[in-house]
Amino acid sequence: GKWGPRVVCCCILAGVICAVAIVCLCIASLLDRRCSHGSFKHAAVSADSQLCSEVGREMLQQGGSAVDGAIAALLCTSVVNPQSMGIGGGCSHYFFVYNCRETVPRSFKVNLLNDCPTKFQFSTGSQWIGVPGELRGYEKIHNQYGKLPWRNLFQPAIRLAREGIPVPPYLGKLLNFNIVKVHVEKSSLCEILCNKNKTVLRHGDTLKFPRLADTLDIIANKGADAFYTGEIGHELIQDIKAAGGTLQMDDLKSFQVRVEDAWTVPLGNAKIHIPPPPAGGALLAFILSLMKGFSLTPACMNGDQNIQMYHHFIEAVKFANGQKRSIRDPLFNKRKGADHLIDPEFISHIRKKISSNRTHENSYYSNVEPSPDHFGTTHVSVLDADGLAVAATSTINELFGGAVYSPRTGIILNNELSDFCHRADTVMAGEQPPSSMTPLILESESGGILVIGGSGGSMITTAVALSIINHLWLGMNLKDAVGAPVIFIDSINNLNFEPGFNKSVIDGLKLLGHKVGKWEYFLNVVNAVEKQSGCIVAVSDRRKMGVSAGY
Repeated sequence: GKWGPRVVCCCILAGVICAVAIVCLCIASLLDRRCSHGSFKHAAVSADSQLCSEVGREMLQQGGSAVDGAIAALLCTSVVNPQSMGIGGGCSHYFFVYNCRETVPRSFKVNLLNDCPTKFQFSTGSQWIGVPGELRGYEKIHNQYGKLPWRNLFQPAIRLAREGIPVPPYLGKLLNFNIVKVHVEKSSLCEILCNKNKTVLRHGDTLKFPRLADTLDIIANKGADAFYTGEIGHELIQDIKAAGGTLQMDDLKSFQVRVEDAWTVPLGNAKIHIPPPPAGGALLAFILSLMKGFSLTPACMNGDQNIQMYHHFIEAVKFANGQKRSIRDPLFNKRKGADHLIDPEFISHIRKKISSNRTHENSYYSNVEPSPDHFGTTHVSVLDADGLAVAATSTINELFGGAVYSPRTGIILNNELSDFCHRADTVMAGEQPPSSMTPLILESESGGILVIGGSGGSMITTAVALSIINHLWLGMNLKDAVGAPVIFIDSINNLNFEPGFNKSVIDGLKLLGHKVGKWEYFLNVVNAVEKQSGCIVAVSDRRKMGVSAGY
């Protein structure tokens, strides 16, 4: 068919919490062409720090695959940005989706959802810990696509954790926020993130994770079983129980990575491969499919057309916000799924409900109780010299998870179960919580490929959607598409404008009846790698001070 000879083999992995999207193109890398300054000929990694992008690149240069590069970059990120992810979290991967999202433990707090916050705040405490799936995901995907020895992938992270690094600029910036400072100083996190005087680390201090280094060293040498059935797991469970948590060794032993098909959604002259629920890919595809019907061109960047374009986008996101309860684990919620979100008839029906000259009350989009917004997570995009592509989103959920630190293992635990808050009425053992994470692979008809995903909790969907719209339809280069100021439509459908957003557009949107919110934390971060005509462009978002690496 029309997608035929350019894509010789296509095996994609993407996913939710640690999502890996893999695509084999096996073609353009064979072509000998010169690439412009700033782009790469062979391979590239976009992580959310320069250090971890370079760690990933080292793996690729040693003959590793995109999977090797992604795993090494993620393990590095667990040290450099410990607030975002780590082996106490979960993951999932794509065309085949290797879904290693955390699950609800067999035993959990009675009436857990009664603890859900009703306003923006961190969900702290051991009751929110889900069964970590990250390492099982790495193991399964490495067994199939890895080229380097398992232990090699761990060495850079072990070295950084043991020897220490200057407090990374982005982490230092976060620890300066009063809400984060208090969060850390009042929790067990203070053991690794505070000075001797029990105040958070600052610029110039050294960040070390000696216990985590020991843990990673054992897992590097003994495999993931050391975590799921061995000594690390037993020590972790002891610490979780001491913190009042309900996880048991049986939860770790019984954790299974799910291997699923990706959802493929046509988008004009392109198609996107997204992880299925409980990842947020269906919501992103829904927004992009709605926007495709408005025939966007670079002319939409001008004057009133720009106001109209953003208005249509906002309305699309408001309808997506009203559909968040559709994103549930399909193994436990068989009645109503998210399939309608990629159904052309449903999309057409919703598009007709979007008015060009006004907005509506929230009940027009949905009567569902909104879920509080939050932020967190990390994303890595990788393309290797063989054309294998990986989009990996990983998280411990909110900043520093639930602020529960395991002193025996050095692991920071997730608070993934809080993702059920206001998006579910029940919680079942083994169920995966819903997520905003949406790593994806976009294939163009001409044979180009875009590997992209984001972090920032509730902001992921709009940040990734706008990056794709800016690049695919509005004609921006990839760096500008990712870097352009975003508009975040929060859970109660207020508009929140990133500093630098076009003021005349803001004024025009207010005239259409949109309400403006007071969101302060623009921690939306998008990392992307694109291959066109044999050359690779890689962008790590400046918002997290990220720098990509390639060769």
